[in-house]
Amino acid sequence: MASSPELDRVIGIMKAIRARPPADIHEARAVLDRAFGEFKPSSDVTVFEIDAGGVPCQWITAPDVPQDRLIVYFHGGAFAVCSPTTHQDLISRLSRASGAAALGVDYRLAPEHLFPAAVEDSIAVYNWALGHGFEPSNIVLAGDSAGGGLVLSVMLAARDSGVPLPAAGVCLSPWVDLECTGESMTANDHLDDFIKYGGLSARAKAYLGGADPKHPWASALYADLHGLPPLLVHVGSAETLLDDSTRLALLAREAGVDVSLKIWEDMVHVWQVFAAILPEGQQSIEEIGGFIRQRLREPD
Repeated sequence: MASSPELDRVIGIMKAIRARPPADIHEARAVLDRAFGEFKPSSDVTVFEIDAGGVPCQWITAPDVPQDRLIVYFHGGAFAVCSPTTHQDLISRLSRASGAAALGVDYRLAPEHLFPAAVEDSIAVYNWALGHGFEPSNIVLAGDSAGGGLVLSVMLAARDSGVPLPAAGVCLSPWVDLECTGESMTANDHLDDFIKYGGLSARAKAYLGGADPKHPWASALYADLHGLPPLLVHVGSAETLLDDSTRLALLAREAGVDVSLKIWEDMVHVWQVFAAILPEGQQSIEEIGGFIRQRLREPD
């Protein structure tokens, strides 16, 4: 099935972002804030700031959804850029599609805050949710790119410390190998107009600050995934990070995890961010919403 003509517009946006390499991390953040800031949630969506276990977050919720069903969302951005604000539209669409409230986590970014700061913040927010009336069976962890990796980091930390696990995890184009060894890093380099090996490898080094890239909290691809809850992984066939998803799914299955992997033909990195203009973005979100509805306990 041919991709939508709107995909060309999305690719154009990505090329424009890459056209002028930023002078520093602050400019890189500003560029992405402007680019993704064009996509705003509908006027009926509730958005407000909240402190969750000492971590700033945004409550981003579609109208009339049960307030005891929660998506904890970790944004992408190579642990260095973006925020819940850049992902507000995506998070709000997930809230609407899933019938659950959503909490966007504003974890600390590198290089100011090195590994495992982002993981520690993400764990703190999950523990906050557990301590504020949310049953683990009513929580789904979700995230894109680096945030997809954080989904798994939080689950692994919870499992290993005896904390109840969430109902499920959703990973959109997850980055789960900070060594960047997937064959698609080179095989899809000519297709991916956004994520390149050189830039991603540099971001990994800046985030790790000398830590082992194979630490399970950094790269779930090198972790023992036994005992994790069901996972849904969506990735595009045109991504350099494609093999992170395919290898993650294989590893999870070998560990006995219930994992569903869908590879979307021709789609680019985290195309769901562009759901306002890209039909496949909304289609993916609707499928994710269905998965979340199936996994969360029905409201009383």
